[in-house]
Amino acid sequence: MTEVPKQASGPAGGRASTKRELPEHFKAYRHVWVVVECEHGVVHPVSFELLGEGRKLADKREVELAGVVLGSDPAAIAAAATACFEYGADRVYTVTDPALAHYRNEAYTKAVTDLVNSYKPEILLLGATAFGRDLAGSVATTLLTGLTADCTALAIDDEGSLAATRPTFGGSLLCTILTLNYRPQMATVRPRVLAMPVRRPGRHGQIIEHPLNLAESEIVTKILQFIADRDSNKAQLAYADIVVAGGLGLRSVENFERVKELAAVLGAEYGGSRPLVQKGWIAADRQIGQTGKTIRPKLYIAAGISGAIQHRVGVEGADLIVAINTDPNAQIFDFAHLGIVADAVTVLPALTVAFRKHLSVNRLAS
Repeated sequence: MTEVPKQASGPAGGRASTKRELPEHFKAYRHVWVVVECEHGVVHPVSFELLGEGRKLADKREVELAGVVLGSDPAAIAAAATACFEYGADRVYTVTDPALAHYRNEAYTKAVTDLVNSYKPEILLLGATAFGRDLAGSVATTLLTGLTADCTALAIDDEGSLAATRPTFGGSLLCTILTLNYRPQMATVRPRVLAMPVRRPGRHGQIIEHPLNLAESEIVTKILQFIADRDSNKAQLAYADIVVAGGLGLRSVENFERVKELAAVLGAEYGGSRPLVQKGWIAADRQIGQTGKTIRPKLYIAAGISGAIQHRVGVEGADLIVAINTDPNAQIFDFAHLGIVADAVTVLPALTVAFRKHLSVNRLAS
């Protein structure tokens, strides 16, 4: 359940000056929590990104930041807890049980809801991954609280509530949502939207162990077999260090091949803007922007992309943005670090040749 705030209005239609008072029973809810996503003992990077942002939210609220680590392997849980402390957590809640060896909604929902009901966090954050989206919806439903999904920004408003911003109306608008009448306030955030915090080795905190209290016989879902996804063409945009993308300025699907060629030489991922998906030039999983993938590569090359706000939100976290466009007034030049006013259909092959030659020389030299 997602709540859109209703602003109180004064005589002139503006917001009333009376500060919102929290109900008495809300005062028991304190602290910011991040549910840490682990798979085969490896923590998903989005969990560290959320701990970094959670640290800011907790400091603003003057409360503690906690991680929630679930699993069956005590050594893996201990390692994940240590990483949580090093990325900013003050304490870590752990649940260790054989039933949590692999993700199953029923068992993980039981673990998280029991923890929430026992310790009452004010804010609960998860990554907008397959794991986080499935678990967050189930937990929010069980707790009868609000959930803002697929957020691109988080903040604390002037009255102390979580202000969660996400795309709406097909990505044409950004909507900031507050859950005023329920606790905890829940949100999922896309990977690579938030900056990775600085790791501080040696940082410690408190670990609180909690039992699952759920027998295997009570869980309906059973794990029978894991089948690896062997699709080598599956996009990995969110984790790529270099991304090359194209837009309608390339004029044809044949010209888009220039983007793929440059990406192949650089060992990069390739993608495109939303109109290219709509035209069938690229698959939906290669769409970059507010309604597609949010990326934070070291290098982003945008060829023939105008740079509308929906695209900007998805790429502006890149370390270096190189834009190629024939229009000197294109919006993308407002936030690109380096702009080239030229026809991308001409520039891309030239870059491909230059990088191929440069990489060949380097390989010979080594």
